[in-house]
Amino acid sequence: MDSPTHNETTGGVPLTDDTRVTLVTGGGTGIGAAVARRLLEAGEAVAVTGRREERLHAFAKELGEPERLLTLPGNAADYADVSGAVDAVLARFGRLDAVVANAGYATHDTVADGDPAGWTDMVLTNVLGPALLIRASVDALRRSGGRIVLVGSVAGLVPTPGNLYGATKYAVTGLAENTRRQVTEWGIGVTLIAPGRVETPFWDGRDVTSLGHMLTAEQIAGSVVWALGQPHGVDVNTVVVRPLGQPN
Repeated sequence: MDSPTHNETTGGVPLTDDTRVTLVTGGGTGIGAAVARRLLEAGEAVAVTGRREERLHAFAKELGEPERLLTLPGNAADYADVSGAVDAVLARFGRLDAVVANAGYATHDTVADGDPAGWTDMVLTNVLGPALLIRASVDALRRSGGRIVLVGSVAGLVPTPGNLYGATKYAVTGLAENTRRQVTEWGIGVTLIAPGRVETPFWDGRDVTSLGHMLTAEQIAGSVVWALGQPHGVDVNTVVVRPLGQPN
């Protein structure tokens, strides 16, 4: 890597021409936080978004508040927040090379016996959120020849009885391929990462003892960072990562 050169558009943050700048939604905990840690450890610049400002501050403090980390409170399903985050990244770092649509959650119920009160927010976050991130970032990624990574789920590939969360992840699976077919002509790569069971705050408050072995957020982050690091001209499209022993 070349010696850092100061860029007046970076707000004092020294970047080289080959320092990748990545925006991660839902980056304060779980997979998103693990991705951000790995990228920062590699000397890259990272912006993370999340709804809870205090959580983002705690994450930055935990890492020693590195100058190449930008935390941006906001709702992944609100276009003003998402486009504002992209603008903030461009203002701070001067460019955007990759986005990781990671924000999402589950209500852990079914369409036959669940509580519809929680469904709207889940559908908006899990489905509309990645679409808004693509829309807000596509022009910058077109300029940089960048990459889009969508964090889906095995639940978006294998049907589960009554699982509305799985239906939202099926939508993400389709969004990844539909997006790829449009943006590949512009030099933008698109990767769907579909994890199996992962030990993250996704399971908070639930008994997971019957689920068997689970992957760690760091292991899935490894797959995300691997996809981001593919050579120019290589587009890895679908990566399914299950813990050994998960049959579905």
